[in-house]
Amino acid sequence: MTAHRTATAAAIAVGLPLMLSALVAGPAHAHGAPTDPVSRVAACSPIGGGNTRTPACAAAIAANGAPFTAWDNLRVAGVNGRDREVIPDGQLCSGGLPEYQGLDLARADWPATTLTPGASFTLTYSSTIPHTGTFKLYLTKAGYDPRSPLKWSDLPTQPFATATDPALVNGAYRIKATLPSDRTGRQMLYTIWQNSSTSDTYYSCSDVVFPAKSAAAGEAATPTASSPAQRTPSPAGPKTSEPEKSASPAEQTPTPTRTAPSPAKETGPDDLAPVADSNSGGNTGLPLVAGGAAAFLLAAGVALTAWRRR
Repeated sequence: MTAHRTATAAAIAVGLPLMLSALVAGPAHAHGAPTDPVSRVAACSPIGGGNTRTPACAAAIAANGAPFTAWDNLRVAGVNGRDREVIPDGQLCSGGLPEYQGLDLARADWPATTLTPGASFTLTYSSTIPHTGTFKLYLTKAGYDPRSPLKWSDLPTQPFATATDPALVNGAYRIKATLPSDRTGRQMLYTIWQNSSTSDTYYSCSDVVFPAKSAAAGEAATPTASSPAQRTPSPAGPKTSEPEKSASPAEQTPTPTRTAPSPAKETGPDDLAPVADSNSGGNTGLPLVAGGAAAFLLAAGVALTAWRRR
């Protein structure tokens, strides 16, 4: 009897602190997104500062049905370099994931970062969990229309810059590159990060603006954008992001129509549908921990009651 009571008390004394610690810690978020030039998912997330109050972010959150709290978790498992086969046209910014569908809104007033054609620049890719892998940077072709859904045909077949296994320093990867020199106006910087340490590939859209050069003076003209007072510093870099003047209702395109999944069938390697991978860091841990804690506490209560009655 004494041994039984001692074992019960020991189980409670050891297990309860562990369960409470798990509840407090919660699950870890994964893994990253560009913050300079600011990506749509970062701009419209809780780390986006004033960008979250722009009309484009408000529309994206409304179309999404929820805020972009998991800004660093826009990833698709098992793509293995088949990006153009797996991610549908018009859904490049969301990676084809329904929980990020608001990012695919085709409009010309997303928060944007001003860049200089032909200049050197550094992409800052903030990360909450380090991974190895290759970054590929694409810039939309000349003539890109931001009021139309982004398609693979809007991007060159080859990236203008790549980086494999860059160092994670102070919470961010920093990728140096030289921008194409023949772009003007509003463009899209599209970043693909294919992990080698996991099966995941990350997709992100960063709206950028290239000032047009004056034919007479050869100097960069000021783009149509917010005043400097409205600019919001990037969370992980010194550059600034700025929303353009809101497009008129006629210029704004509603959320792209998404085809409902067909009835369940066996999915082979060549007909993979985009899905979020839950094996390398997701947000499902807290309910599981909470359920386990509740069950443990109930069992502990029963054990204490039985012990007191003996």
